[in-house]
Amino acid sequence: MATDEDALLRLRHASIGAGWELVAGATDLRGALDQLDVERPHALVVFGPFAELVTLAAERFPGMRIITDRDTPGASVVATSVEDVRELLAEQPRPGGPVR
Repeated sequence: MATDEDALLRLRHASIGAGWELVAGATDLRGALDQLDVERPHALVVFGPFAELVTLAAERFPGMRIITDRDTPGASVVATSVEDVRELLAEQPRPGGPVR
């Protein structure tokens, strides 16, 4: 989630990686919550003053890694810049458990 379409585009470009898929992204709370409910992602990236989204996401999906650009209750980690996002996403453990 980002504050506007330009910021969202920059964030998407910085987040692209071979190990994960990106959803469309959102610039408002309702759109972000709708995507969370439908897509059930393993990670959420929030850049901007969206503390309510972080709180709701952390409550609804306790195992989700939440990356923000500021210290926000419920966030898993804070990115110091958009460029840090890809690395922070890559640090996330893969879903699932051991294969037997």
